Amino acid sequence: GSVRGRAGLAMAKSKFEYVRDFEADDTVLPNCWIVVRLDGRNFHRFSEQHEFKKPNDDRALQLMTKCAQTVMQELEDIAIAYGQSDEYSFVFKKKSRWFKRRASKFMTHVVSQFSSSYVFYWKDYFKDQQLLYPPGFDGRIVLYPSNQNLKDYLSWRQADCHINNLYNTVFWMLVQRSGLTPVQAQERLRGTLAGDKNEILFSEFNINYNNEPLMYRKGTVLIWQKISEVITKKIKLPKEEEEKEVEVTRTKTKVVPLHCDIIGDQFWEEYPEILAEDS
Repeated sequence: GSVRGRAGLAMAKSKFEYVRDFEADDTVLPNCWIVVRLDGRNFHRFSEQHEFKKPNDDRALQLMTKCAQTVMQELEDIAIAYGQSDEYSFVFKKKSRWFKRRASKFMTHVVSQFSSSYVFYWKDYFKDQQLLYPPGFDGRIVLYPSNQNLKDYLSWRQADCHINNLYNTVFWMLVQRSGLTPVQAQERLRGTLAGDKNEILFSEFNINYNNEPLMYRKGTVLIWQKISEVITKKIKLPKEEEEKEVEVTRTKTKVVPLHCDIIGDQFWEEYPEILAEDS
């Protein structure tokens, strides 16, 4: 009886299998840089509920970077990542064949790995602040055919970081130190240029914006770097009773955070392997 039962199930299964044809093909174009950018969902509310320090909270920024490092270590073919505020962009190599370049796989793997890491590592960064509810992130995928397109994309994100951070730095100074209401601070800054904002910071608060931490002004770039590590190993020599400790140097590739300019050429000249075709 059981044999026929199984055969019957197999036939039934093949009868249902036509539903597979409803899956749309979402394979992305070959030979293009694949960028997955994720953004915190409603992070304005999230940052208020969790009492983030304004304008920048080191804990939050470092947690974001930890999550991004985890994504790079767990997934394949990410050449470089860039993050600021509640967003991170991951650049997959042009030649990547990971998951047959299916857009949905790239996006969902990045976002789920990042989100679960955010919850998992929360307590390491926010020691005295409990996580009140699970945060969400959305992802999008964009293809950039040329190296110049990709550099311009990353430059656009870093320029965005600069503009937002300059605004937020002045805004929160006006609110926290000059006692303006958020609406008044907004009014005060309406129509001001970068120079005006720098001037307000300097003349009213004695802050030179260029001395603000690089992490706030430039965001965070994640790249792979070969690191030499010296470890002590216990080895047992053939003729001796005792184990002996020896120092061994080995190289590992690690994901390293940098806070530097990526708009100019210097960064790309220093790290040519990032854009190298064969890497």
